[in-house]
Formats: sequence, C-alpha cells, structure tokens
Amino acid sequence: MIWDFEFTLEVMPDLLRGLWVTIQATVFGYLIALSLGLVIAIVRRVPVVGSIVHFVMEFIRTTPLLVQLVFVFALVPAGFSPLLVGIIVLGVHYAAYTAEVYRSGIEGVAAGQWEAARALSLPSRRTWGAIVLPQAIRKVIPALGNYLIAMFKDTPLLFAITVVELLATAQQVGQASFKIVEAFTLVGFLFLLVSIPSAIIIRRLERRYAAV
Repeated sequence: MIWDFEFTLEVMPDLLRGLWVTIQATVFGYLIALSLGLVIAIVRRVPVVGSIVHFVMEFIRTTPLLVQLVFVFALVPAGFSPLLVGIIVLGVHYAAYTAEVYRSGIEGVAAGQWEAARALSLPSRRTWGAIVLPQAIRKVIPALGNYLIAMFKDTPLLFAITVVELLATAQQVGQASFKIVEAFTLVGFLFLLVSIPSAIIIRRLERRYAAV
C-alpha cells in the first residue's frame, strides 16, 4: 500500500483541530486533578470526614471512566458543553488517583518535621505551606507526571459524550473518505508526537528527584 500524502495534507488541519480539543481536555482536566487531589489528600487526614472522602474516592477509582462520563453527561441539562463535562469528569476521576500520590508524599515527610513545627507552635497553614507540602510535592512530581500521560491517552473516551476530539475527528474523516487506516495511523502518529516528549521529560524528572 502506497501512502497517500495528498490525503494527509488534506485532513491534517482537521486532525490538528481534534488534537487541540484533546490537549485542552487533558490540560484543564489535569489542573482539576492536581488541585482537587491535593485537597482530598489533606482532608483525608481529618477524622470521620476523611473516611467518607476515602469511600467516595474508592468508588470513583473502581468505576470505569467511560461509565462516569456517560452517567454525568446524562444528568446535566441539555445544552451543557460536552467538552466541559468531559474535563470535569476527567479531573475528578484522576483526582482520586493524584490524591493517593499526594498522600504517599505527605506520609513520607519525616515525623521530625511535624514535631519541629509543633515545637515552634507554627499554625497549621504555616506548617502545611512552608514545611510539609514543599517536601511532599517534590517527591511525587514524577508520579503525578505519569497521570498526565494516562489522562491524555484516555481522552478518546470523550467520544461517548459527543466531544469531537482527535479520535472522533479521525473516524469522521476516515468514514467520509473511505480511508480509515490512513486516518487512524495519523492519529497514532499525533498521539506519539505528544506522548513521547512528555515521557522523556517525566523520566528526567524521575532521575532528578530519585534521591530526594
């Protein structure tokens, strides 16, 4: 089979628009996952409330992301942006995972650090902001980066709620031109184009913070 370069040039603008939607969903969903995950990790240390939050997070982790997307999209009012729904669901779903990453980092802070903060009578905000979180987050940066790549690879599931991201765009283009193989091959190439540099950066972060 000879590759059709004319077809590639013709459909690439459409695929790049789909890629842009994919990147938007990934970036904004990841920001939600990072911020909400940190809040969850801290709240989990609160008696009773922490147990309830833990139960909810376990439920989210053990439920397929596809099911969550379809369920939430079915509940929102008509006219609500499917992309926004997808971003929120992605963010909340991955917050359940980033929370565990943060929790491991927080628990990895030496007990002496907590004792020193108490001995100095530091307020909780100062203890968390100046002592605990800087150390905890530094340790878990590589693990958090891995979830960024995982979220990027999960964005094709947004097709289930009518979001026209990269994969959905390729399907439309392929069906219209009867060149499914070429369209999906280009999708794979574009995913690699984004994923490989991200993976390289994460590996460098792992080496940099391995001894931390």
